[in-house]
Amino acid sequence: MANLPSLRQLGYFVALAKELNFTRAAQACFVGQSTLSAGLKELEDALGIHLVERDRQNVSITPIGLEVLERAKLILAASQDLVEYAGATGKPMTATIRLGVIPTIAPFLLPAVLPEIRRRFPELKVTLREDLTANLLSRLAEHKLDFALIALPYDVEGLLVQELFDDHFWLVAKEGDPALKGKEVTLPAKMAERLLLLEEGHCLRDHSLQACKRADIRKAEGLEATSLLTLLQMVESGLGIALLPGLAVKSSLLNNSELVAKELASPAPKRVIALVARPSTAHTQEFSALANCIREQFGVT
Repeated sequence: MANLPSLRQLGYFVALAKELNFTRAAQACFVGQSTLSAGLKELEDALGIHLVERDRQNVSITPIGLEVLERAKLILAASQDLVEYAGATGKPMTATIRLGVIPTIAPFLLPAVLPEIRRRFPELKVTLREDLTANLLSRLAEHKLDFALIALPYDVEGLLVQELFDDHFWLVAKEGDPALKGKEVTLPAKMAERLLLLEEGHCLRDHSLQACKRADIRKAEGLEATSLLTLLQMVESGLGIALLPGLAVKSSLLNNSELVAKELASPAPKRVIALVARPSTAHTQEFSALANCIREQFGVT
Protein backbone atom coordinates (compact mmCIF):
# COMPACT_ATOMS: atom_id res chain seq x y z
CA MET A 1 0.00 0.00 0.00
CA ALA A 2 1.27 3.46 -0.88
CA ASN A 3 2.58 5.68 1.90
CA LEU A 4 -0.38 8.04 2.37
CA PRO A 5 0.19 11.68 3.28
CA SER A 6 -0.86 12.74 6.75
CA LEU A 7 -3.20 15.59 7.63
CA ARG A 8 -0.30 17.22 9.44
CA GLN A 9 1.83 17.18 6.28
CA LEU A 10 -1.03 18.62 4.23
CA GLY A 11 -1.49 21.32 6.84
CA TYR A 12 2.19 22.26 6.57
CA PHE A 13 1.87 22.53 2.80
CA VAL A 14 -1.27 24.69 2.94
CA ALA A 15 0.39 27.00 5.48
CA LEU A 16 3.50 27.37 3.31
CA ALA A 17 1.40 28.05 0.21
CA LYS A 18 -0.33 30.85 2.11
CA GLU A 19 2.77 32.43 3.63
CA LEU A 20 5.39 31.60 0.93
CA ASN A 21 7.88 31.79 3.77
CA PHE A 22 9.14 28.81 5.80
CA THR A 23 9.60 30.77 9.03
CA ARG A 24 6.10 32.28 9.00
CA ALA A 25 4.51 28.98 7.92
CA ALA A 26 6.23 27.15 10.78
CA GLN A 27 5.03 29.77 13.24
CA ALA A 28 1.46 29.43 11.90
CA CYS A 29 1.67 25.67 12.49
CA PHE A 30 3.31 26.09 15.94
CA VAL A 31 6.34 23.96 14.96
CA GLY A 32 9.98 24.60 14.25
CA GLN A 33 11.12 25.38 10.73
CA SER A 34 13.09 22.12 10.54
CA THR A 35 9.96 20.14 11.48
CA LEU A 36 7.91 21.88 8.79
CA SER A 37 10.63 21.36 6.17
CA ALA A 38 10.91 17.67 7.05
CA GLY A 39 7.14 17.24 6.86
CA LEU A 40 7.02 18.85 3.42
CA LYS A 41 9.86 16.61 2.19
CA GLU A 42 7.98 13.56 3.46
CA LEU A 43 4.84 14.77 1.64
CA GLU A 44 6.74 15.25 -1.62
CA ASP A 45 8.33 11.79 -1.24
CA ALA A 46 4.95 10.18 -0.54
CA LEU A 47 3.38 11.79 -3.61
CA GLY A 48 6.45 11.43 -5.81
CA ILE A 49 6.29 15.05 -7.04
CA HIS A 50 7.84 18.42 -6.29
CA LEU A 51 5.35 20.74 -4.65
CA VAL A 52 7.62 23.65 -3.78
CA GLU A 53 10.43 25.51 -5.49
CA ARG A 54 12.77 27.42 -3.23
CA ASP A 55 16.02 29.35 -3.23
CA ARG A 56 17.61 31.65 -0.69
CA GLN A 57 15.18 34.46 -1.41
CA ASN A 58 11.96 33.04 -2.85
CA VAL A 59 9.44 30.28 -2.29
CA SER A 60 6.91 29.33 -4.95
CA ILE A 61 4.43 26.53 -5.52
CA THR A 62 4.92 24.38 -8.62
CA PRO A 63 2.09 24.04 -11.16
CA ILE A 64 1.30 20.49 -9.97
CA GLY A 65 1.65 21.79 -6.42
CA LEU A 66 -1.15 24.31 -7.06
CA GLU A 67 -3.43 21.45 -8.11
CA VAL A 68 -2.47 19.42 -5.03
CA LEU A 69 -3.07 22.51 -2.89
CA GLU A 70 -6.75 22.72 -3.82
CA ARG A 71 -7.22 19.03 -3.04
CA ALA A 72 -5.34 19.40 0.23
CA LYS A 73 -7.67 22.21 1.32
CA LEU A 74 -10.71 20.02 0.58
CA ILE A 75 -9.23 17.08 2.51
CA LEU A 76 -8.43 19.23 5.54
CA ALA A 77 -11.89 20.83 5.47
CA ALA A 78 -13.58 17.41 5.18
CA SER A 79 -11.56 16.07 8.11
CA GLN A 80 -12.63 19.02 10.25
CA ASP A 81 -16.23 18.45 9.17
CA LEU A 82 -15.89 14.83 10.30
CA VAL A 83 -14.75 15.89 13.77
CA GLU A 84 -17.60 18.41 14.02
CA TYR A 85 -20.10 15.79 12.84
CA ALA A 86 -19.03 13.39 15.58
CA GLY A 87 -19.19 16.15 18.19
CA ALA A 88 -22.63 17.31 17.08
CA THR A 89 -24.26 13.88 17.11
CA GLY A 90 -27.39 14.04 19.24
CA LYS A 91 -27.18 17.84 19.63
CA PRO A 92 -28.70 19.36 16.48
CA MET A 93 -29.27 23.10 16.15
CA THR A 94 -26.81 23.97 18.94
CA ALA A 95 -23.70 24.69 16.86
CA THR A 96 -22.00 27.95 15.99
CA ILE A 97 -22.53 28.54 12.26
CA ARG A 98 -20.12 30.78 10.38
CA LEU A 99 -22.17 32.38 7.63
CA GLY A 100 -20.74 34.39 4.75
CA VAL A 101 -22.97 36.84 2.86
CA ILE A 102 -22.30 39.04 -0.17
CA PRO A 103 -22.74 42.82 0.31
CA THR A 104 -25.72 43.07 -2.07
CA ILE A 105 -27.69 40.59 0.06
CA ALA A 106 -26.57 41.09 3.66
CA PRO A 107 -28.27 44.40 4.63
CA PHE A 108 -31.56 43.51 2.95
CA LEU A 109 -32.05 39.87 3.97
CA LEU A 110 -30.37 39.37 7.33
CA PRO A 111 -32.50 41.82 9.39
CA ALA A 112 -35.58 39.77 8.50
CA VAL A 113 -34.02 36.33 8.90
CA LEU A 114 -31.70 36.45 11.91
CA PRO A 115 -34.36 37.36 14.52
CA GLU A 116 -36.50 34.48 13.27
CA ILE A 117 -33.55 32.07 13.47
CA ARG A 118 -32.89 33.19 17.05
CA ARG A 119 -36.56 32.74 17.92
CA ARG A 120 -36.81 29.24 16.46
CA PHE A 121 -33.40 27.95 17.50
CA PRO A 122 -32.25 29.82 20.61
CA GLU A 123 -29.19 27.59 21.09
CA LEU A 124 -27.94 28.08 17.54
CA LYS A 125 -25.31 30.82 17.14
CA VAL A 126 -24.67 32.51 13.80
CA THR A 127 -21.55 34.58 13.16
CA LEU A 128 -21.30 36.67 10.02
CA ARG A 129 -18.74 37.67 7.42
CA GLU A 130 -19.57 40.02 4.54
CA ASP A 131 -17.36 39.68 1.48
CA LEU A 132 -17.32 39.18 -2.28
CA THR A 133 -18.49 35.83 -3.65
CA ALA A 134 -15.06 34.55 -4.71
CA ASN A 135 -13.61 35.29 -1.27
CA LEU A 136 -16.52 33.64 0.52
CA LEU A 137 -16.26 30.46 -1.56
CA SER A 138 -12.52 30.35 -0.95
CA ARG A 139 -13.09 30.61 2.80
CA LEU A 140 -15.82 27.99 2.55
CA ALA A 141 -13.40 25.56 0.88
CA GLU A 142 -10.82 26.21 3.61
CA HIS A 143 -13.32 25.51 6.44
CA LYS A 144 -13.24 29.14 7.55
CA LEU A 145 -16.98 29.39 6.82
CA ASP A 146 -19.79 26.85 7.09
CA PHE A 147 -22.33 28.35 4.66
CA ALA A 148 -22.45 31.24 2.20
CA LEU A 149 -25.40 33.27 0.94
CA ILE A 150 -24.66 34.24 -2.64
CA ALA A 151 -26.42 35.09 -5.90
CA LEU A 152 -26.55 32.83 -8.95
CA PRO A 153 -25.55 32.42 -11.70
CA TYR A 154 -22.10 31.66 -10.34
CA ASP A 155 -19.88 28.60 -10.58
CA VAL A 156 -20.88 26.45 -7.59
CA GLU A 157 -19.81 23.08 -8.98
CA GLY A 158 -18.99 20.63 -6.21
CA LEU A 159 -21.01 22.46 -3.53
CA LEU A 160 -24.31 21.75 -1.84
CA VAL A 161 -26.75 24.32 -3.21
CA GLN A 162 -30.18 25.36 -1.96
CA GLU A 163 -31.81 27.82 -4.35
CA LEU A 164 -34.00 30.06 -2.17
CA PHE A 165 -35.89 32.59 -4.30
CA ASP A 166 -35.70 34.72 -7.44
CA ASP A 167 -34.63 38.34 -7.04
CA HIS A 168 -35.71 40.36 -10.09
CA PHE A 169 -33.90 43.48 -11.24
CA TRP A 170 -35.46 46.94 -11.31
CA LEU A 171 -34.31 49.96 -13.28
CA VAL A 172 -33.29 52.92 -11.10
CA ALA A 173 -32.91 56.46 -12.42
CA LYS A 174 -33.50 60.06 -11.41
CA GLU A 175 -37.11 61.17 -11.48
CA GLY A 176 -37.98 62.30 -15.00
CA ASP A 177 -35.23 60.32 -16.69
CA PRO A 178 -36.22 59.17 -20.22
CA ALA A 179 -35.35 55.59 -19.29
CA LEU A 180 -38.38 55.50 -17.00
CA LYS A 181 -40.95 56.52 -19.61
CA GLY A 182 -43.69 54.16 -20.66
CA LYS A 183 -45.75 51.56 -18.86
CA GLU A 184 -43.26 48.80 -19.62
CA VAL A 185 -39.66 49.67 -18.94
CA THR A 186 -37.04 48.07 -21.16
CA LEU A 187 -33.31 48.44 -21.49
CA PRO A 188 -32.45 49.03 -25.16
CA ALA A 189 -28.86 49.23 -26.34
CA LYS A 190 -28.72 53.03 -26.16
CA MET A 191 -29.83 52.87 -22.51
CA ALA A 192 -27.31 50.13 -21.74
CA GLU A 193 -24.54 52.57 -22.61
CA ARG A 194 -25.69 54.70 -19.66
CA LEU A 195 -25.65 51.77 -17.26
CA LEU A 196 -23.50 52.31 -14.17
CA LEU A 197 -21.82 49.27 -12.66
CA LEU A 198 -20.17 48.06 -9.49
CA GLU A 199 -16.43 47.48 -9.76
CA GLU A 200 -14.86 44.18 -10.81
CA GLY A 201 -15.34 41.38 -8.29
CA HIS A 202 -18.99 42.07 -7.49
CA CYS A 203 -21.24 39.40 -8.98
CA LEU A 204 -23.97 42.05 -9.34
CA ARG A 205 -21.80 43.66 -11.99
CA ASP A 206 -21.85 40.46 -14.05
CA HIS A 207 -25.56 39.96 -13.44
CA SER A 208 -26.26 43.50 -14.66
CA LEU A 209 -24.27 42.90 -17.83
CA GLN A 210 -26.12 39.64 -18.42
CA ALA A 211 -29.44 41.39 -17.86
CA CYS A 212 -28.80 43.84 -20.68
CA LYS A 213 -27.12 41.13 -22.80
CA ARG A 214 -23.85 43.04 -22.91
CA ALA A 215 -20.35 41.99 -21.95
CA ASP A 216 -18.48 44.91 -23.49
CA ILE A 217 -19.65 47.99 -21.63
CA ARG A 218 -16.61 50.06 -20.76
CA LYS A 219 -16.75 52.84 -18.23
CA ALA A 220 -14.50 55.83 -17.90
CA GLU A 221 -12.01 55.60 -15.08
CA GLY A 222 -13.67 56.48 -11.78
CA LEU A 223 -17.20 55.62 -12.98
CA GLU A 224 -17.47 52.29 -11.23
CA ALA A 225 -18.93 52.04 -7.74
CA THR A 226 -17.55 50.13 -4.77
CA SER A 227 -20.96 49.63 -3.13
CA LEU A 228 -24.68 49.89 -3.83
CA LEU A 229 -24.86 53.12 -1.83
CA THR A 230 -22.13 54.70 -3.96
CA LEU A 231 -23.84 53.40 -7.10
CA LEU A 232 -27.08 55.14 -6.15
CA GLN A 233 -25.26 58.36 -5.31
CA MET A 234 -23.76 58.27 -8.79
CA VAL A 235 -27.22 57.80 -10.33
CA GLU A 236 -28.62 60.65 -8.23
CA SER A 237 -25.79 62.84 -9.47
CA GLY A 238 -27.02 62.32 -13.02
CA LEU A 239 -24.12 60.15 -14.16
CA GLY A 240 -26.33 57.37 -15.49
CA ILE A 241 -28.83 54.66 -14.59
CA ALA A 242 -28.50 51.38 -12.71
CA LEU A 243 -30.05 47.98 -12.26
CA LEU A 244 -30.91 47.20 -8.66
CA PRO A 245 -32.04 43.87 -7.21
CA GLY A 246 -35.57 43.75 -5.84
CA LEU A 247 -34.24 43.00 -2.35
CA ALA A 248 -32.62 46.43 -2.29
CA VAL A 249 -35.52 48.26 -3.95
CA LYS A 250 -38.00 46.96 -1.37
CA SER A 251 -35.81 48.11 1.50
CA SER A 252 -35.48 51.73 2.58
CA LEU A 253 -32.46 52.31 0.35
CA LEU A 254 -34.22 54.77 -1.96
CA ASN A 255 -35.96 56.73 0.79
CA ASN A 256 -35.24 60.47 0.92
CA SER A 257 -33.71 60.43 -2.55
CA GLU A 258 -34.71 61.72 -5.98
CA LEU A 259 -34.52 58.24 -7.44
CA VAL A 260 -37.33 56.18 -8.93
CA ALA A 261 -37.31 52.40 -9.39
CA LYS A 262 -39.45 50.63 -11.97
CA GLU A 263 -39.82 46.94 -12.73
CA LEU A 264 -38.47 45.85 -16.07
CA ALA A 265 -40.79 44.39 -18.68
CA SER A 266 -41.48 40.67 -18.48
CA PRO A 267 -39.56 38.43 -18.59
CA ALA A 268 -37.55 40.57 -16.17
CA PRO A 269 -33.91 39.62 -15.67
CA LYS A 270 -33.15 38.15 -12.29
CA ARG A 271 -30.58 36.65 -9.99
CA VAL A 272 -31.24 33.63 -7.77
CA ILE A 273 -30.45 33.87 -4.06
CA ALA A 274 -28.82 30.64 -2.90
CA LEU A 275 -27.31 29.09 0.21
CA VAL A 276 -24.23 26.94 -0.38
CA ALA A 277 -22.11 24.62 1.77
CA ARG A 278 -19.41 21.99 1.46
CA PRO A 279 -20.74 18.50 0.61
CA SER A 280 -18.92 17.21 3.71
CA THR A 281 -20.53 19.72 6.08
CA ALA A 282 -21.39 18.44 9.53
CA HIS A 283 -24.30 20.90 9.71
CA THR A 284 -26.83 19.47 7.26
CA GLN A 285 -29.76 20.08 9.63
CA GLU A 286 -28.75 23.68 10.18
CA PHE A 287 -28.26 24.09 6.42
CA SER A 288 -31.81 22.95 5.69
CA ALA A 289 -33.30 24.91 8.59
CA LEU A 290 -31.65 28.18 7.53
CA ALA A 291 -32.69 27.68 3.91
CA ASN A 292 -36.31 26.98 4.89
CA CYS A 293 -36.42 29.99 7.20
CA ILE A 294 -35.22 32.31 4.42
CA ARG A 295 -37.75 30.90 1.97
CA GLU A 296 -40.59 31.43 4.44
CA GLN A 297 -39.53 34.98 5.28
CA PHE A 298 -39.49 35.92 1.61
CA GLY A 299 -42.78 34.31 0.67
CA VAL A 300 -41.49 31.08 -0.87
CA THR A 301 -42.71 27.71 0.39
